[in-house]
This record gives sequence, C-alpha cells and structure tokens, in this order.
Amino acid sequence: MTLRTLFLSATFSLLSASVALSASVSVFKDAGCGCCGGWISHMRENGFAVSATNVAPETMDVVKAKAGITADTASCHTALVGGYVVEGHVPASDVRRLIAERPDAIGLSAPGMPVGSPGMEGAGAEPYDVLLIRRDGRTEVFASH
Repeated sequence: MTLRTLFLSATFSLLSASVALSASVSVFKDAGCGCCGGWISHMRENGFAVSATNVAPETMDVVKAKAGITADTASCHTALVGGYVVEGHVPASDVRRLIAERPDAIGLSAPGMPVGSPGMEGAGAEPYDVLLIRRDGRTEVFASH
C-alpha cells in the first residue's frame, strides 16, 4: 500500500465519521415494532443522532407516499437524513456513503425486512440488496450484503 493510498483511506475514514456525527436521522415507525428499535440502536452505535416518531399504520402509508416510497421499495420504517429518505434496514455504512457521495436520488431502501440486516439480526441471515431510488422512481443496486 502506498503512502498516498493510506492517506486517502484515512481521509475518507475521517470524512465518513464526521458525516455520521453531523447527520441527524428522523425515523417514522410503528410504536410496537422491535426491529425498528434495533435499527435505531444500530444507527446510534454508528454515530448518528436519531429521533423517532411513533405513527399509526395509516399515517405510515402517507409518510411513505410523500417520501416517494412504493410497494416495491417499502419496509417497516421510514427515515429522513441529509436530505434523503432511508427506507428500512439499511446499514449505517450505506447511509454514510449516500451522504458522502450525494447522488441525484430520493434515497436508499432495503425492501422488505431481510434477515441479517441491522435490526433484523438472527439465525438464517440472507443476502440482500440496498437499492438507490432515483428521482424518476427507477432503482439500482447501491450495495449488496
């Protein structure tokens, strides 16, 4: 590894950490959902300041629709961070990358509730994709886990 590579790696790590520390996350979730609480803990453990609002199921549908979340990209909770929507159990590292790269997009989604994702830990972890949701509604794989 060259000195330049080490320097760039260290700089990116510091930048990523400062992005997380300065990022505030607002989560909309069902009051009785334990996995949402697990994701919130994951985000806090990774340096994000998180506030959560419990909402009724019919209100969640409105929150998701206003945020641009469709049935194909939906999960159990919806978060707002850095001008983006983060739907479901997206790892903090992907949120950090989203904020650092600032793509022209609505945000990220881990559709459904994939076992093994943050907040959904347990036996039988399954591979899953985090999708980048473009402003026109198209999606593409942002990260695979």
